[in-house]
Amino acid sequence: MILEHADIRIDPARATEFEAAIERGASTVIAQAQGFKGYKVNRSIESPGRYILTIYWDTLEDHTVGFRQSPAFAEWRAIVGPFFAQPPVVEHLELVCKS
Repeated sequence: MILEHADIRIDPARATEFEAAIERGASTVIAQAQGFKGYKVNRSIESPGRYILTIYWDTLEDHTVGFRQSPAFAEWRAIVGPFFAQPPVVEHLELVCKS
């Protein structure tokens, strides 16, 4: 399993709107993508307007090719993109160990 980790910054004054949009976009658009396994969104306590979106994918290509190169990506960005204060920083991670 691959974790997509997106560090998202928004205007804190729009937090309520953004939280509704990201939930709607993830549950209706991203959730339909091949290889999608789930997601979570965390809001920073110390940094208002900072969110971490984690999406669980079967493979890296499910995200980078299957989703990012599909029309669904444009649909997703139309829902959440207007809230971005700057482009999100996205990284992919793989599990090394756990307890």
